[in-house]
Order: sequence, then C-alpha cells, then structure tokens
Amino acid sequence: MSDRDGGNSFVWFLAGLGLGALVGVLYAPRSGNETREVLRARAEEGRDYVRSRAREAREQASQWADRGREVLNQQKEQFRAAYEAGRQAYHETTAETGTPKGL
Repeated sequence: MSDRDGGNSFVWFLAGLGLGALVGVLYAPRSGNETREVLRARAEEGRDYVRSRAREAREQASQWADRGREVLNQQKEQFRAAYEAGRQAYHETTAETGTPKGL
C-alpha cells in the first residue's frame, strides 16, 4: 500500500467518523438546545486540551533548546581549554630550545 492510499483511507475514515457523529446528533435523545450545549462544552474541553498540549510542547522544546545550548557551551569550553593547553605546550617547547620545534 502506498502512502497515497494510506492518506486516502484516512480521509475516508474521517469522513465516516464525521457522518457517524452527524447521525448520532440527529437521533440523540436530547433536545437541540441540550445537544448544542453539550457539543459546545466538549468543543471547549477539546480547545483547552489542545492549548495545554501546545503549551507543554513549547516548554519541552524550550528545555531541549536550553540543553542544546548548554552542551554547545561545554564543547566550546573544552575546545578552548585544549587549544590553550596546546598553545602553552608549544610556547614551553620553543622557550626551552630557543627555536620553534620542527624547524
């Protein structure tokens, strides 16, 4: 099954889900006002849930970005320390012999 067929099946699934919900609303044992209130309350719950999940996702992405910056700063500091150690060793070697090593 290709990705296109999978997407098409999902669309049909959503269409069936919507049609089933519509039929359920039409044959519901509640009055129209009650049904609308229930639907409105559920929609609000869904909206609140999506907002909550979006906020959590933003917070987690922010934490990951902060952690990435920390790791990058640690790596830069390690590189800087290694560079300085090599530089110091070079200066000590050239000071002992009086000439740059390797020449």
